[in-house]
Amino acid sequence: MTVLHDRNSHKVGRPRNLSAEMARYGVKNSDIQKLLSCTDKTVRNKIDGVTEFSVAEALKIRNVFFPGLRIEYLFAITDEIRNK
Repeated sequence: MTVLHDRNSHKVGRPRNLSAEMARYGVKNSDIQKLLSCTDKTVRNKIDGVTEFSVAEALKIRNVFFPGLRIEYLFAITDEIRNK
């Protein structure tokens, strides 16, 4: 899984399809929070690209909430950081 690092930004890259699929499947941040046993702030930071999901976290989210989707699709990183 590739993570973008930008010297001018503290963000690592937003998983561009995760939020859309969460809305489509009715998965809430609180669902991911419970699954990962972390705080709401941690989930928001990961979804917003401030911090990254670990591979284990990404697999757990995909396996529980989105078993029919490819991990590469779900956690693809946006190009918004490159465009800054």
